[in-house]
This record gives sequence, C-alpha cells and structure tokens, in this order.
Amino acid sequence: MERVDNFIAEMASYAWGLPLLIILIGGGLYLLIRIKFLPFRYLGHAIAVLRGKYDSESDAGEITHFQALTTALSATVGMGNIAGVAVAIAIGGPGAVFWMWVSAVIGMSTKFFTATLAILYRGKDSDGKIQGGPMYFITEGLGQKWMPMAVLFSVAGLVGALPVFNVNQLTQAINDILLKPAGLYSGFKTDLIIGLVLATITAFVVLGGLSRISKTASKMVPAMVVLYFALVLIILGVHIDVVPQYLGLIFTDAFSANFYKGDAFLGGVIGGIILLGIRRGAFSNEAGIGTAPMAHGAAKTNEPIREGLVAMLGPAIDTLIICTLTALAILVTGVWQSSDANGVSLTASAFEESMPTFGKYGLLACIAIFSISSLFSYSYYGSKCMSFLFGVKNKGIYNYFYIISILVGATTSLSMMINLIDTFFALMAIPTMTATIILAPKVIKEAKIYFEKLKES
Repeated sequence: MERVDNFIAEMASYAWGLPLLIILIGGGLYLLIRIKFLPFRYLGHAIAVLRGKYDSESDAGEITHFQALTTALSATVGMGNIAGVAVAIAIGGPGAVFWMWVSAVIGMSTKFFTATLAILYRGKDSDGKIQGGPMYFITEGLGQKWMPMAVLFSVAGLVGALPVFNVNQLTQAINDILLKPAGLYSGFKTDLIIGLVLATITAFVVLGGLSRISKTASKMVPAMVVLYFALVLIILGVHIDVVPQYLGLIFTDAFSANFYKGDAFLGGVIGGIILLGIRRGAFSNEAGIGTAPMAHGAAKTNEPIREGLVAMLGPAIDTLIICTLTALAILVTGVWQSSDANGVSLTASAFEESMPTFGKYGLLACIAIFSISSLFSYSYYGSKCMSFLFGVKNKGIYNYFYIISILVGATTSLSMMINLIDTFFALMAIPTMTATIILAPKVIKEAKIYFEKLKES
C-alpha cells in the first residue's frame, strides 16, 4: 500500500507542475483581462437569473438555473471546503488561504467562460438528447479533429468524478467523532461497514436519475450551508478578539510562508505555498476543471451568457465565503498549531474547542449532508463522461463502478485519495482550459451582444 501511495503522490506532483499552473491561473487571468471584468459588473443580474426571473418553460435543457447551480455546488461545496481547507492550513499555514482566494477570483471568470460554452456548444448524445460539458464544446466548437482532447477529458472524468475523497473524509469524521470516543472502532472492519452503508444509500439515489439527484441536492445544499454558517459564526463569536489578527496573518503569511511545511516549488517556499493554495482552491471550487459545465450544460436556457453568470457565483459562494469561514474557525481556535490532525479531524478539533458539547456533532451533521449530496452529483458527471465515450446505453455501467469505489474511499488513506483526485483533476483541466482559451473570442462576442440588449431593455 505504501508503494501505491508514493506512486500516486509522485503522479500528483508531476501533474500539478508549472504547465498546469500556467494554464489554470495564467489562462484564467487572460480570460478575465480579455473580457475586461465585464461579468463582475453584473453580479446583481446574475442573482436575478438564479432566482428564476428569466426562466422559460420553452427553453431547451433538463433543469432550472437554480438546480444547475445547486447540482454543481453540491459537488463543490463539500469536503473541499471542510477537509480541503484543513489540509491546506496543516501543510501551508494561514498564507495558503490567500492563494485559495486568488484562485477563486480568477476561477469566477473561468467558470463564466466554461459554463457559457457549455450552453453555446451543446452536443447530442447517442440517443439524440441535448448535452453540455467540455467534451461537447470541444467537439462542437473546435470540430471533430479535436476529438482526442474530448476523449482525454472524458477518460480523466471517469476517475476524477469518483467520490473517494468525500467518502474517505466522511468515514474519518464518523470514526473520530462518534465511534472512537464510544470505544466502537475496530479498524478496517469498521471502515468497510461505513463504506457499505454509504454505498447502499448512494445506490438508491444514483440509480434514480438526474431529476431526483438535482431535486435532492437543491433541497439539501441551502440547508447545510445555513447550518454550517451558524456553527462557524459561533466559533468566531467566541474568539472575536483574535479574528482581525488572523485575517491579517492570512495576507502577510501568503508572502512570507513562515508556516509552510511542504515541498518547495520554482526554487522556494513562496512558490510552494502558491501551488498548494491553487491546488486546494481548484479542488474546492473546480473552476477550470470542467465538472460544473456538465451540470450547467443541462440548464433550461437558450441564453448562454445567463448560464455563465449563474455559474460564476459558484466560486464566490464556495471558496470566498465557505472556505474562508472554515479557515478562520481553524485559525482562531489555534488547533492548527496545537494538533497533529489533518483533513476533517482538524476542522472537528476546532469545533470541539469552541463548542465542547455539541460542536463536533453539528459538524458531523454538516459533513454527512455535504458528503452524501456530493455522492449524488459526482455520479452524474461520471455517467456523462461514460455516455460520451461508450454511448448512453452503457452509462449505467459507470454507476456500479462508482458505487464500488465508495468502498475503496472508505478503507484507504487520506493522502492516497487526495493525490488520486488531484492527478485526474489536472488531466481534466488541460483539455477544458485549452478549449476555453481558444473559444474565448466567441464568448466575448456573445457577452457584448447580451449586455447591450440588457442595457436597452
């Protein structure tokens, strides 16, 4: 197992090298400058679209703007926000959070472009149904000669969409918060039982199709965000005297990396902390990876720019708000320096420190809902990749592969699971960002027409 762990870690650090950093962050900055920050000026309009003000039953697509965003958010607002942030702070200290913010602001423009393209260049699957996502905007927007890039995205998506990290962290949380204190933990056997229970719950929902997934997700996501918010605000209230100090430390440590414990990158620790923050930021909001455009591509709309504006709200909710709350909870309680825990266990320590009786149970409730809703959404992404590669009639096969992977996630190490997903996210980002940068002029042209019409109306 140790050999496999080391091999996957090597693979992840190779995949997340300088070329990927240039295409994700450099490409995102290029898109932001090319569109002259235009979408940021229409945040109010984006919220109106999200609330359904412009919905029309006659539009093509399967789900509403709100359901598309909540399906995408139920996959991204999850363990990346609770465990991913904790991993970033455990390795990189407070400064890593700043670089997660940077990746989120740039990610907002990337999401705008990728989700717009998902509607602009919808394709048809083998059943003749309209579909969206990077594999379709690559083949429809750039032509069939780019098919190998669409295939690369879809093959990487089959693994990248597996729920192994979420399951791993939910298992760790159940063990640390419930079973170990009660003396009920017995190693691999307990992990396997948790995995079997999660696999059974997921099988019920996943084999029911997209409408059930999006309905379940749209009900669960807002509730879990509100509960999580309330708990973190209590922690910040208890430690209100040190909140300004730690907010300041996020900024200063971003450029000094005094607490960084990872590998150097580009010859120094600053490079290392930037890469860490961007890796965890990408894991948290998935901007540029290409998963969210698959959900947004199914939205009921004939206006590509509208869907781009809705998608753009994702990284803001996800990384700028929820990740920041988690980071502050971990920092103000001091557990990041006093505890050897990593991942979700570190976040649980912060909740227990401020709310000894019920904090960790409240967190466990959030984690359970975050993780389980992510389990539903990711299966949708993977089966979309499967039907692109092997036809719609075979997409159901993926769900069985997906359900079995839950057992793997529950019974392996955190480092192995996070490195595995990081590697395949990197492989998905390459075709997504390449196609988005090439097709950017088409989005800019559409945006100009749309915003001009909006001014006139």
